[in-house]
Amino acid sequence: MFSTLVQMFDNRVARAPLATCQMGKDEKGAFIPVSFSELQERSRALALALMEVGVKRGDAVGLLCDNRPEWLASDLAVLSLGAADVPRGRDAMPYEIEHILKVTSASVVFVENDELAEKLNQVRENLPALRTVILFDSEKIVADAENIHYGDLLNRGMELLSLPEGRERIQREISLGSEDDTATIIFTSGTTGLPKGVMLSHRNMLYQLGEIDKIIEFKPGWKWLSVLPVWHAFERIIQYVSLYELSVLAYSKPIGKIMLTDIQRVNPELLCSVPRIWETVKAGVYQSLRSKKPAERKIFDFFLVAAKRYRHYENLVLGLDPRFSKCSHVFDKIRGIIPYLVLKMIYSIGDKAAFSQIKSKFGTSFIAGISGGGAMSKDVDEFFSAIGIKLLNGYGMTETAPVVGVAAYPHPKKGFIHTFAGTELKVIEHDTGKVLPVGEMGELLIRGPQVMKGYFGDEERTRQIIDRDGYIHTGDLAILDIDGDFSIVGRVKDTIVLSGGENIEPVPIENAMKESEYIDTAVVVGQDEKYLGALIVINEKNVERYLKENHIPYVNRESLKEMDEVRRLVNSEVSRLVSSSAGFKAYEQVSRFALLDKPFTVGRELSAKQEVKRAEVMKLYKKEVEAIFG
Repeated sequence: MFSTLVQMFDNRVARAPLATCQMGKDEKGAFIPVSFSELQERSRALALALMEVGVKRGDAVGLLCDNRPEWLASDLAVLSLGAADVPRGRDAMPYEIEHILKVTSASVVFVENDELAEKLNQVRENLPALRTVILFDSEKIVADAENIHYGDLLNRGMELLSLPEGRERIQREISLGSEDDTATIIFTSGTTGLPKGVMLSHRNMLYQLGEIDKIIEFKPGWKWLSVLPVWHAFERIIQYVSLYELSVLAYSKPIGKIMLTDIQRVNPELLCSVPRIWETVKAGVYQSLRSKKPAERKIFDFFLVAAKRYRHYENLVLGLDPRFSKCSHVFDKIRGIIPYLVLKMIYSIGDKAAFSQIKSKFGTSFIAGISGGGAMSKDVDEFFSAIGIKLLNGYGMTETAPVVGVAAYPHPKKGFIHTFAGTELKVIEHDTGKVLPVGEMGELLIRGPQVMKGYFGDEERTRQIIDRDGYIHTGDLAILDIDGDFSIVGRVKDTIVLSGGENIEPVPIENAMKESEYIDTAVVVGQDEKYLGALIVINEKNVERYLKENHIPYVNRESLKEMDEVRRLVNSEVSRLVSSSAGFKAYEQVSRFALLDKPFTVGRELSAKQEVKRAEVMKLYKKEVEAIFG
């Protein structure tokens, strides 16, 4: 039916030209709707204007911008010409901008604002191929031969589109598109060295649209709240899913107050985010509970415990626990049916008395949140499942365009992700390559239509990650169940080996520590040491509240980490959460820790996906790590 993303979009425009496609904010913050046909006109006009400035089939066009309606119009314009865009967000550093534009020989680049334009100007003399900069928002840069304002480019494109040959010319270009054409070159942020350019084809992405459609039964007009950086593959595929499903993209920000306000205004059905956003929402719930009366807090805690038990027995009855052999679920269903029915009645009371107020913050139409870009902690997952907010964990990587699977809807299997049809998985022993049976942990390998074409201009590194059989080596540790679904349990390179030879996965330990209201971030360390340590960032607000409630004097926030009382508090939390009673072996328990001065930030300790850059953390906090181990 269609071979490219633009051809898919045109098909959807023909089906519902007047349906709302996007909702972006104007200068006053009001959401302004854009129809499918309006977006099509803008993208075609921009494509003609880009042709006039020299963009042609096979070119690379820079797109330095965060999520906003103009991003998608520009993206579709570039793809209409058979060119590929090279996206990056506003957090990009000048050396990264120089690298991605120089490597791809981009002659044209879209730039969101003066801040990014200034970064580009710092390295522009090192970019001999760059001829034209197109500015979305700018108060400082005057339009000239090298700098074009987006509005002027769009107006010129509209003039060209009004000419008799204009529309025919762009339609001819769109018809020439092939599924194997490179649609984008996304440079992964990485933790060391310069980023690698992942080449993704139209086929890579179109395949996923049909598979996601099989998991969630979409309805036309559903609204997505778009909060993640759109240059990331995860949010980008959602842009195309929204077009494919005749949905609406409403653009917001991943900032708690803004996001929750926009949810009330937009009333979305769906929201994509990273785990950290859900962690923040959960923390906000508990923060608001502290202002309640003790009796109200006890009632909430009672119903939450009951709800978690209810979900446990619901999984038994519905057969949603993973299976590692061909055993029947019949006995589990019989064992679980009575407590399930009893707890269901208690849950219905708790839903009205305790959970409805939380769920109302997501509007009246909310269907599910889709979480990706990292592993969701068990505590956060169980919390939202218990209160009745669906979180569907997804998995993928930029090199898989990016989705490999999503938790099944409406009944996700506990802790496991459903693999797309046509995608092949296997789990191997990392050192030997031996294929492991279901239930055993090893490195996850993936082969399927979503696997990238390769790294741009880097055949050697492409061969290092994609083997001769076409399997991509993810570097993630996983377990398969008998149904072919999988659970991610850690990273191969994150594995810590103690001097006694014990192999330890740090992520479950870190997630357990972060369940404490007094701990914001925790990074486990201890490679080649006798025991484990941890770098910890405290939640200053909650620690201050603890000190005040216990009448413990302190000078200011900057002094908190130096206080013996704070160290004892953190130590008690770590000992409680990472203990034998919590399911951790003796060698997995944290013996010593260091409290850090400042929260982790994106671009420093965190990647753009808000994942901890472990190698960078080890360099930045070398002295603190050395002090832990004496």
